[in-house]
Amino acid sequence: MTATPSSDIAFTPRVKAVQEQRGSRAAYARMEARGGFRTGVTPDLVAFLAEIDTAFLATATAEGQPYAQHRGGPPGFIRAVDEKTLGFADFSGNRQYVTTGNLQENDKAFLFLMDYAHRRRVKLWGRARVTADAELIARLMPADYEAEAEQAILFEVEAWDINCPQHIPRKVDAAMAAAALVRIEAERDRLAEENAALRAKLAGS
Repeated sequence: MTATPSSDIAFTPRVKAVQEQRGSRAAYARMEARGGFRTGVTPDLVAFLAEIDTAFLATATAEGQPYAQHRGGPPGFIRAVDEKTLGFADFSGNRQYVTTGNLQENDKAFLFLMDYAHRRRVKLWGRARVTADAELIARLMPADYEAEAEQAILFEVEAWDINCPQHIPRKVDAAMAAAALVRIEAERDRLAEENAALRAKLAGS
């Protein structure tokens, strides 16, 4: 019996039919022959997560009504819990609890991670649940981050994929830009001092 490729979580028969109609099916069929999307938490995913400060978590009601919510924090706020699970502290917000309610009746979830600075994006399919485990929440809480964690969300990875950088605008975080500006100004001042010293040396010769 042939194993179902992990990419079938996204490539349903209807999606494959559209791919066939529009000429991309052969390329994705070759990817499926290699097993499809990745299914575990790998070192390169962990490295990617360490730089991420922005995520979008999508859930749905039991009837399938979708909902997406922004999740943010300092870089690395989403962490690997084990080889199949990601987790993050869920900070207090507007107290609508749409995500929390959805997960109580439908644990299917989707994480969309964006890195604008390097024009990278990662898509993860899986199942999520909320936990009030105080020890786990404390472990997932970013150090020195001024926010209150109400709970934690655990995301069990079923499949994930990296998109190409096409059409991703390059945006730089304000803190990164400020740090780069400090370095540029320091180098400018060093070169100015060096230039002045050389001029003085030439004038005295």
